Amino acid sequence: MQALEGVTIADFSRVLAGPYATMLLADLGATVIKVERPGTGDDTRAWGPPHVDGVSTYFMGLNRNKRLVSLDLADPAALELASSADVVVENFRPGTMARYGLDYASLSAVNPRLVYCSITGFGPSSSLPGYDLLVQAVGGLMSVTGTPASPTKAGVALVDVITGLHAMVGILAALRHVSISGEGQLVEVSLLSSLLSALVNQSAGYVMAGAVPTAMGNAHPSVAPYAVFEARDRPIVLAVGNDKQFAALCSALSLETDPRFATNSLRVANQDALTSAINARLSTQDASHWFTVLNDTGVPCGPINNVAEAVSLADAVGLSPVVSIDGLSHIANPISLSRTPAEYRSNPR
Repeated sequence: MQALEGVTIADFSRVLAGPYATMLLADLGATVIKVERPGTGDDTRAWGPPHVDGVSTYFMGLNRNKRLVSLDLADPAALELASSADVVVENFRPGTMARYGLDYASLSAVNPRLVYCSITGFGPSSSLPGYDLLVQAVGGLMSVTGTPASPTKAGVALVDVITGLHAMVGILAALRHVSISGEGQLVEVSLLSSLLSALVNQSAGYVMAGAVPTAMGNAHPSVAPYAVFEARDRPIVLAVGNDKQFAALCSALSLETDPRFATNSLRVANQDALTSAINARLSTQDASHWFTVLNDTGVPCGPINNVAEAVSLADAVGLSPVVSIDGLSHIANPISLSRTPAEYRSNPR
């Protein structure tokens, strides 16, 4: 038996945030019935290359373990599905579901145990379109990514992913409440709120201290040395999080004691000088030499891997990152449960 066995989810969501949340829930045993637009289906079916057997890998990577149905929102079958489900997930613009009697108020009147998750770009009062790139821009992420002269988006739709995880947590919390009280509830998450929360130290620094962060390339605003450095042949990442690790770094690199670097706050204030000193030592040897020396002395360091190398690393450290469904590889669900593990039952088609 799986943890969410017996839970039925009517998934009216499209693209990334909602489908990612419902896929993870399906992996954990929920029965997910994904409703797609007749004729065209989910937008991501058209997002490619790459493709596998003519199907977008973008779509395939978000919709395993689901039963796919083609339904217009005006079809009575859509209302029947939503009314009988334990959970409804949707990410249409505010007001869309209400036009078809598929909103929380209408459905909960019929099914008071219903957990209804609404995902929007900017909250229930705004009809602005919630595309990840747009939210990365207006939500502040691009202002702290890249360099001041070149604001940069994350290399993946990170806001959608974070929002999907928040949606999943909200759904699970609401299902727990149902099991205790018998009462369902409305779960609302937005891309903008999710991003502001996920900016963590950057947004906290602003609301608590009035510090408006800016882009610093690969440096960190509060920790040093915590950045990309240059060995003789290629870049190397150092992630030195405390004084003990810094002392180990100095020993390994034969760096002279410098009062400007005595504490983390001083190292942050003198990052340019610190970076120059570290690069001068690292440039004397290839990165492979430093990986061995620094790891042996307890200094967190590593190469800048591509995705293939990252998957290989996860496999090498025993994480089993890839699973197969009927011969097609998928990235595994990252949640490991000792008694009710994720299962991989079907590919989306």
